[in-house]
Amino acid sequence: MAIKKYYSNADTTITNAFKANNILRGVSGNMGASDILEVFSLYGQINTTSSELSRILINFPINEIISDRSASIIPASGSVAFKLKLYNAPSNKPLVTDYTLSVFAVSSSWEEGIGLDMEDYKDIDEANWIYRTTGSLWTAQGGDIHTSPEYKQLFAKGTENLDIDVTNLVEQWIAGTKSNYGFLVKMTASLESDDASYYTKQFFGRGTEFFFKKPSIEAQWNSARKDQRGTFYASSSLSDNNLNTIYLYNRVRGQLKNIPSVGTGNIYVRVYDAATGSNLVTNTVVTGGWVSTGIYTASFALDTTSSQVFDRWFSSGLTTCFHTGSIDIIEQDAEEYDYTTNYIISLVNPKPFYSEDETARFRFFIRNKDWNPTIYNVATSDVETLTIESASYKIVRVADGLRAIDYGTGSNLHTMLSYDVSGNYFDLDMKLLEPDYMYQMYLTFFDSQTNSWKEQKNSFKFRVEKNEP
Repeated sequence: MAIKKYYSNADTTITNAFKANNILRGVSGNMGASDILEVFSLYGQINTTSSELSRILINFPINEIISDRSASIIPASGSVAFKLKLYNAPSNKPLVTDYTLSVFAVSSSWEEGIGLDMEDYKDIDEANWIYRTTGSLWTAQGGDIHTSPEYKQLFAKGTENLDIDVTNLVEQWIAGTKSNYGFLVKMTASLESDDASYYTKQFFGRGTEFFFKKPSIEAQWNSARKDQRGTFYASSSLSDNNLNTIYLYNRVRGQLKNIPSVGTGNIYVRVYDAATGSNLVTNTVVTGGWVSTGIYTASFALDTTSSQVFDRWFSSGLTTCFHTGSIDIIEQDAEEYDYTTNYIISLVNPKPFYSEDETARFRFFIRNKDWNPTIYNVATSDVETLTIESASYKIVRVADGLRAIDYGTGSNLHTMLSYDVSGNYFDLDMKLLEPDYMYQMYLTFFDSQTNSWKEQKNSFKFRVEKNEP
């Protein structure tokens, strides 16, 4: 799992806009119970010098992120990105285009309030434009903020979602170098002071009925494990990178557990020729390490003509051997022609439906489309799956084509497939998907010839069902 969502636990809109009577401003109005959040900047509606502003306050349960990091559910700082995501709410109000929103960290505590009125601002409660909590004023009307960092996003069409990388701020909240009072979202300072109107941008709030439109901080990281035991190449002058990586999985009664004498420390590997028993690693022993609970890894190059070797995993000082495995060696070879590969993909052991509370593993069998075995081949050998080293997935809701999880092929690679000796796979937390709907899964493979991603023709449908009470 390389995506984890943390949903807003408080949000509201605050404004100094004029009420419907065009005399009084709605500075005491609260909209904490509304399922819509709104940003605008209006100029000259009442007179030629008046500005009316609307801003968003939104907070998230950072303690949950801290707890998940302590439990190794999300990785350490530097290995995970945090994205602030707000989703566009269609409106019958005028929509401006080509504007920029700023996002800041709020520097004082505030109360969400229970107001609903977003038209005449009649619901008096905190937070509002003047008060942050009951009896406590903002130092500066309209919200107290840290001026740094400031995040910006351009809205060229006006209907885009807000999607901003706020990693450095979230990491400050986690570390405690800044107190978490959430975000303030507003038009940029230059737009708020402009003698023009920017009206209006609306987002769905945390009370929305739409599952995929709830405000969230989305943690994204590359959790793909690339276990090359099934695609292990001997060192060759044809390659500029001859390192191979293999893994050891320590399961006790079906559960991954750390090896007691190793814990999260180093583990050591020796590699032996299967035919002669000689040690094949130049430095005698390879130093490996801990990846996550019960999983260890080691990387090394192997200059050998052997077709098979044994890998043995040891404690410090080589006093205890934990496991002996086998590796079939592939010889790197050049070819006389260039070609384009097409694939046939099938899902291994699919289920008719998945529970909303489970984390499911999807494993794939992949072969070349033009593979044409002889009767002898079929009768004498098992068909092995191909391993695709760079593959990614997306999930689409069938009913309306909504992209529940889009391809994560950018800098974070958060939808990359893992692989091991049995082929490609990934784990999916079904909590990311709304239950009682059918979904369709698509795969894309990186094509090194065109230096681009190529979506595959095979796709797979599955259903997520709500747990019975």
